[in-house]
Amino acid sequence: MTDELNPLHDPSDRGFASDNYSGIHPEVLAAIVRANGGHQVAYGDDVYTADLQRVFREHFGEQAEAFPVFNGTGANVVALQAATARWEAVVCTTTAHIHVDEGGAPEHVAGLKLHTVDTPDGKLTPALLGTLPQERDGDEHFAQPRVVSITQTTELGTAYTAEEIRAIAEYAHERGWVLHVDGSRLSNAAASLGLPFRAFTTDVGVDILSFGGTKNGLMVGEAVVVLNPDAVRGVKFLRKTSMQLASKMRFISAQLIALLTDDLYLRNAEHANAMARRLAGAVDGVPGLSIARPVQANSVFPVLPVEVSKRLMEKFRFYFWDESTGEVRWMCGFDTTEADVDAFAAAVRAELGGV
Repeated sequence: MTDELNPLHDPSDRGFASDNYSGIHPEVLAAIVRANGGHQVAYGDDVYTADLQRVFREHFGEQAEAFPVFNGTGANVVALQAATARWEAVVCTTTAHIHVDEGGAPEHVAGLKLHTVDTPDGKLTPALLGTLPQERDGDEHFAQPRVVSITQTTELGTAYTAEEIRAIAEYAHERGWVLHVDGSRLSNAAASLGLPFRAFTTDVGVDILSFGGTKNGLMVGEAVVVLNPDAVRGVKFLRKTSMQLASKMRFISAQLIALLTDDLYLRNAEHANAMARRLAGAVDGVPGLSIARPVQANSVFPVLPVEVSKRLMEKFRFYFWDESTGEVRWMCGFDTTEADVDAFAAAVRAELGGV
């Protein structure tokens, strides 16, 4: 028997399908190892989860309280439940992850009604929120809006500015609503905006958020972060009933601590964003290809012939965003290299005759 198991995959295999495809950042992996010795109290009563509160408060303010969970869907379901009563609803975009990519979990697990709003760029605005049927306020036959949920960065790769979030928060709070942020790529937004987390969350009126780690170098783990304790209730209990309470929570907390220490979250996100800009620049002007959306974070949304994309997919993994139009999505991660980008761009140019 060999001393070391051989991997079941080719470690040199690279793609642009998702930032979830990457491995664990070495600093995060080292943090897991450091937390591994001896025994610690289970279910969050460990020293790492206690220290995690200090770390989140440094980034989000003294009122912040973090509840580690397993994944982003779990974080969203717990957060949205904590902000709603059984007769209330969540307002989100038609492209929101909670609407189109969570298998109905908000409805099935939390029993929530989602009121969706069409947007041109994945971002809600007060004007768009104003299109909701206000004449049905107080109508018992209509699920009453209670939470506005925005995604930062959005599913279309766009980033809300701090001012845009403040405007949404003011609109929501004037109506007694709660503002939730699905922050699975919150670090990429911080890198794109050049702002600390607090400047576009706590300071502009966000009440509760789902903080993402898996897409930015963690093995597993996200967190529900309560920024306004008066706006939500029962997160501690909802985490358990939603099957998101980790017994060995120290290993999730240790990863999050590592991510939020020495700006690792920012270094990873800045690199991923830079690789997306490099990729977009490398194919800009290639005949038969156009970039459909602004490149503001770590995603690129080009439009090119479907058959070309299918051929490219045989060597480089990525997904169609809208096959009817030829739009695809290319994602970069913390471990995407310049060589990865250049090789892929060269393949794209070769397929389109733009070598």
